Amino acid sequence: MSERIAKALARAGLCSRREAERWIANGRVAVDGAVLTNPVRNVDDASWIEVDGKPLPMRGPTRLFRFHKPAGLVTTHRDPQGRATVFDRLPAGLPRLVSVGRLDLNSEGLLLLTNDGGLERELELPSRGWIRRYRVRVHGAVTQEQLTRLDRGLRVDGVEYGAITATLDRVQGANAWLTTSLREGRNREIRKVMVALGLDVTRLIRVAYGPFQLAELPRGAIAEVPRGIMRAVLGRDLVPPLAHHRRSA
Repeated sequence: MSERIAKALARAGLCSRREAERWIANGRVAVDGAVLTNPVRNVDDASWIEVDGKPLPMRGPTRLFRFHKPAGLVTTHRDPQGRATVFDRLPAGLPRLVSVGRLDLNSEGLLLLTNDGGLERELELPSRGWIRRYRVRVHGAVTQEQLTRLDRGLRVDGVEYGAITATLDRVQGANAWLTTSLREGRNREIRKVMVALGLDVTRLIRVAYGPFQLAELPRGAIAEVPRGIMRAVLGRDLVPPLAHHRRSA
């Protein structure tokens, strides 16, 4: 089966698809001895791929991990401001991982990580329709009118945000805990819509991403999703048999 060269590089765990396209534009990638400058190129099992003159390493098995992100870490491999990143806190011995979506600096909870850039892109697609669920602590009095407005969707600073299902769990003095669910989270979406409702988010914890749950995973801990569960949830196309892995694409 053929696939675009950027996807092949991402699936090999070297980089994201966007990074792969930059590598290609910079002349770092060759296929069958010819240096590429355009990512519009398909490769297959017979293609010989090199990056910086070195053969593409054998693709390891597709792996997926649950990570309990603490607040105070940025979800990036390198931060220009020098802040601690999620990837700085991972234990040694893991393959190069990329995150499925992001959690902002002050958010915490479930972050999915994978060594397969193609899987990362697939799991982020809105068409998958996966629900992201969060527990949210807000400062301010929560009313049914506010919850109804969330469920209808809001326009904030010219941006249309889709429906967010929210339930009031409990009230603690001037604070309240909500459980919120949405299908396509935009950058800082929950924080922005809450501010528009007159509520300040003081804690934001993602507890589920589609079928994957934070559960009792300790803060800062990482746990691999068993391969059998991956295949049952994601299917054989996204989690190929172990014998499928190859060196070049």
